[in-house]
Amino acid sequence: MDVLAVPKAAPEPLPELAAYLAPVVDLLRRAESRTSLERYVTGLLTDLPRKNCDTIAAALAGTSTERLQHLLTDATWDAEALDKTRVQCLVALSPPDGILAIDDTGLPKQGRTSVGVSRQYSGTLGKIGNCQVVVTAEYIADEPTRSDPLHWPVTGQLYLPERWATDDTRRARCHVPAETGFQTKLDLALALLDHARAWGVPFRYVAVDAGYGDQPPFLAALDQRAVPYIAAVTSTFGVRLPDEVAAAAATRPPYRGRGQPPKPRPAPLYTAAALLATLPDETWQTVTWRERPGTPLRRQCAALRVHWGTGSPRFSTTHHRVQTGPAGWLLGTRPLPGEEGEAKCYFLMLPADTPLQRLVELAHSRWPIEQFYEDSKGECGLDDYQGRRWDGLHRHLALVMLAYSYLVWQRLTLTPASPAAAGLSPLSAATIAPRRASRGLALAVRGSRALARPHRPTQVVPSTPQLTE
Repeated sequence: MDVLAVPKAAPEPLPELAAYLAPVVDLLRRAESRTSLERYVTGLLTDLPRKNCDTIAAALAGTSTERLQHLLTDATWDAEALDKTRVQCLVALSPPDGILAIDDTGLPKQGRTSVGVSRQYSGTLGKIGNCQVVVTAEYIADEPTRSDPLHWPVTGQLYLPERWATDDTRRARCHVPAETGFQTKLDLALALLDHARAWGVPFRYVAVDAGYGDQPPFLAALDQRAVPYIAAVTSTFGVRLPDEVAAAAATRPPYRGRGQPPKPRPAPLYTAAALLATLPDETWQTVTWRERPGTPLRRQCAALRVHWGTGSPRFSTTHHRVQTGPAGWLLGTRPLPGEEGEAKCYFLMLPADTPLQRLVELAHSRWPIEQFYEDSKGECGLDDYQGRRWDGLHRHLALVMLAYSYLVWQRLTLTPASPAAAGLSPLSAATIAPRRASRGLALAVRGSRALARPHRPTQVVPSTPQLTE
């Protein structure tokens, strides 16, 4: 009986891929582990339907399931060190004053034994479901009017639910490091921000969605770090008007001689939606921030200076529930008359002289991180890891980011040898399509490409309008 054999890629690495991996392979001490890393990344760049140790070993010569599994769980190397080395290579090719987008994504899972799996909300599923949640940071060049801005992943970490963090049996089974305790997603986001700063990622702004922007402790931590930020917020986000904040600070209730002297009260607190609703129609301007093929992305927009705040005026300014942050911009956007869509709100910690056009452009600059999630899941195997261990998942995540960044690296290093040699800025060079792989070195199966074709009809990803708006 004839057995259908899967054509295998040659055991020699692609020359372009070998050059790209040169700075990171030295992080692995053993030659076998270095080979396995190259084979694993090559497998992630193929058009295999699923990208795990079994399928990669079946399609690529020069490796085996056992060797690839050893790379993920037993070989001696540090996923964070690999991220740092990769990032520093990309930093040298990326323009300054970019945007650091921070978000999280769900990895749907069956069962309960994989590290961090729990019934929790997942943006991928659009509901509460059984999944892992990974918080990641993405560098985005400050080109919000482009439809193809340069962007690449920085690093990421699994969110470990509290029930996991306090369960010694589960922790031991999944090899969770002893020093890893419970951290909220906000804690993880701030840790990723600090890593990006320490690694020299050239960002000026931080951009987050409402899951983070609606959290005053997170905004306070960004304020303490003195980093400008762009935060989507919900309609109930609390704000105070600068004039009323100044008046409240200058006013102290009179003391009538009995009991403790009265304590100062904070300025009135408004919701973002209520305050925006008071703006007259002539305040709202139509702003176009980017062109999609055949369709301008535009909305009616208005902005006013406010302080973010918490706590009712019935409390004193010393009450633990009362907070008043520094002044920033409350930006409201709504669809044009006759167009569909919902109103949205943003809080931007930017200078008072920032034009409305710039506010709107930056408010819509975060979408490439969603594009990374879509591409890395559909084409680089982000959600294909089948192991249960903490170290295996984070090594897989680091290798997925390494594979994804290879495609960015190709765009940035087109011949001539560097963008500078070609008389191009790194950003303009990044708009050129990546090269195809070397001839005669098919990646996995005949006709495959360096970047896999979208082929998963069951993959749950955001719609194109959600990604690009």
